[in-house]
Amino acid sequence: MRVVAATGNAGKLAEIAAILAPLGIDVVPQSAFGVPEAPEPHPTFVENALAKARHAARHTGLPALADDSGICVRALGGAPGVQSARYAGEPRSDARNNARLLADLAGSADRAAYYFAVLVLVRSAEDPEPLIAEGRWHGEVIDAPRGSNGFGYDPFFLLPDEGRTAAELEPAHKNAISHRARALQRLAALLRERGA
Repeated sequence: MRVVAATGNAGKLAEIAAILAPLGIDVVPQSAFGVPEAPEPHPTFVENALAKARHAARHTGLPALADDSGICVRALGGAPGVQSARYAGEPRSDARNNARLLADLAGSADRAAYYFAVLVLVRSAEDPEPLIAEGRWHGEVIDAPRGSNGFGYDPFFLLPDEGRTAAELEPAHKNAISHRARALQRLAALLRERGA
């Protein structure tokens, strides 16, 4: 089975391909087909992921897989949420996003947060029964960055059980326990149930 991944992120592509390969699924980036980036106007992760998957399927005629993910902070009512990549506005900037997050949390004792990822697989652009899998990765926001791996909010996302931030983890370890990894494992289980 050949599936178009509706992302241009090389790290996401490698992670998705590695987990789905044992199921006989060949993951190809949408850039290989010249598919333009889809708009993400929706207020929920699942709606954005579904829109991106349908967009890629429509342009290629192939099954498509998309994810939408972000960090949700309890003291901020779930923000940045779906706006995680654009929290400080355009152009996108990890440094400015992190600065805004810390400014918004200034004085707050509650630093609980989690990364959330949703994956949507459609067999066609009009698939009435998309496969949807979610994953959460709990931690807390710290004030000083630690680690040089990862991207986004990773240097500020402390994992109490690990005693390290997401950016201090080896990439292979992060990819085995992250929100996206958990969603991918659930998606793989759904595909096995469906006989994919």
